[in-house]
Amino acid sequence: MIVDFGFYRDGRRVADGPTDPARLAEALAGTPRDGDTFAWIGLFEPGEEEFASVAREFDLHPLAVEDALHAHQRPKLERYGDTLFLALKPVQHDDEGASLRAGDVFVFVGAGFVVTVRHGPTSPLGEVRQALQERRRVLAHGPAAVMYAVCDAVVDQYLEVAEALRLDLEDVEIAAVPAPSSRGASRGGGAAERVYAFRRELVGFRRATVPLLAPLQRLSEVPMPNVPERSRPFFRDVSDHLMRVNDQVEAMDRLLSNILDATLAQVSVRQNDDMRRISAWAAIVAVPTALAGIWGMNFEHMPELRQGWGYPAALAMIALVSVVLYRIFRRSGWL
Repeated sequence: MIVDFGFYRDGRRVADGPTDPARLAEALAGTPRDGDTFAWIGLFEPGEEEFASVAREFDLHPLAVEDALHAHQRPKLERYGDTLFLALKPVQHDDEGASLRAGDVFVFVGAGFVVTVRHGPTSPLGEVRQALQERRRVLAHGPAAVMYAVCDAVVDQYLEVAEALRLDLEDVEIAAVPAPSSRGASRGGGAAERVYAFRRELVGFRRATVPLLAPLQRLSEVPMPNVPERSRPFFRDVSDHLMRVNDQVEAMDRLLSNILDATLAQVSVRQNDDMRRISAWAAIVAVPTALAGIWGMNFEHMPELRQGWGYPAALAMIALVSVVLYRIFRRSGWL
């Protein structure tokens, strides 16, 4: 559906367009679109028939239209003649569920028009339009200003998500590498699961941030249709912010690898401790078993069978050897 439709001139909204796609052609024909005036149409999860009228009026490329309809695209920038097509993936952090939610935003920029399409609840386009209409000097740059504002809002979301992930990573690190005083309180199984779950979130976040860097650098360095040269520094600024986000993601990924290695090492150490304890108790139990097996043989001429002190002496020997072994294993840290 068309959620907002407006005409802008010199940084001001001069007229409102209809939200009915059937009246789109009439509205565009009655309002001039030149170098100073452009139309901005915002759509939310449009259907094929609804979007077909928009694509027909602005001569949008069928491949770009297909991407915008089906969503779940990789961030990219494509040029179809004089029309630019930009795909972005806004991401939000769910504080309650400690998870990420991703959506899709597509921006078509051409001579005298901007078409934005969003999928999912994470898009910041409503706030972008409101904020941009209050910044007349930026909006006066034309359709390129809308593309810049959308990119800037999405990257600002990335900065917030990166900070939230950093805090989550601290919790994961504390759970995976407990303090020495808490030794034995956790066996490490749940910690490894949390590390792997966080890594899945981080990989999903990287799918949104890393591919977007190349399109932003192209917009800031390479001449593009409908992107004035005076607008390139704005895209360069957004590109710098995105590079900072990617650096933070890389740092978190390296730290997560170290946490995972430490977690697996702790699990291995605990397994070795368990094996040593089992071996120590097995050695202690083996002594009375061996002695009882020797004296339990039914021979008539055993050295201590005919002596009254033989049986108490055997028990005392079993107890003494067991205690000595226990103290030796205890002192060496096996028990």
